[in-house]
Amino acid sequence: MGTDDRAPGRPRSKEADAAILGAALELLIERGAEATSIEQVARRAGVTRATVYRRFPDKTRLLIATVEAAYGNPPQSPEIRDVEQLVAGWVLVLTDPRQRRLLRRLYGAIEDNPELASAYHDQFGRHRDQARRDVLERARDRGQLPADSNLDILLDVLTGAVWQHLAVRPDTGTADEVEQFLRAVLHQIGYRPGADRRQPVKGNQ
Repeated sequence: MGTDDRAPGRPRSKEADAAILGAALELLIERGAEATSIEQVARRAGVTRATVYRRFPDKTRLLIATVEAAYGNPPQSPEIRDVEQLVAGWVLVLTDPRQRRLLRRLYGAIEDNPELASAYHDQFGRHRDQARRDVLERARDRGQLPADSNLDILLDVLTGAVWQHLAVRPDTGTADEVEQFLRAVLHQIGYRPGADRRQPVKGNQ
């Protein structure tokens, strides 16, 4: 019988999982993906490297699991009802200083750890981008976006605006300030939420 999960003073089972993911998240935010190692994670979590490796065969899978846990393990392809719900989700992320730091670290991984960036995109990113694209498509069909909108370009503009906010705006922005920023961007690309809320004209009912 191994001792990795059962030695006195060491967390075990779900406690070990939480300790490992928590330690990995702290290190990822503090140092970035490239400077985070399995050994450092094990040391900070209070477990052995073997304990970490039994759960996560390599650092890439550990860090992907860490990011997902930090976001509450959302579905691979989320169900986003409409643009309003999309905005609300972005507001929650952009007003959380810890999540902002995490996202900046993930953005840096594109250059520093391309394997992690590629694996995360393949496993989650492209599915979530498609869910957002579907939202924009429905908004266009409702007349809330111009009929000739290029959905891929719109998605690039919106996600680019989010990254721009992360890069240049302070981490102390309020929910109202972030929402105003996002709505200003949406307005510039032609989003008109009222187009889907037209009331029947009296006499035509």
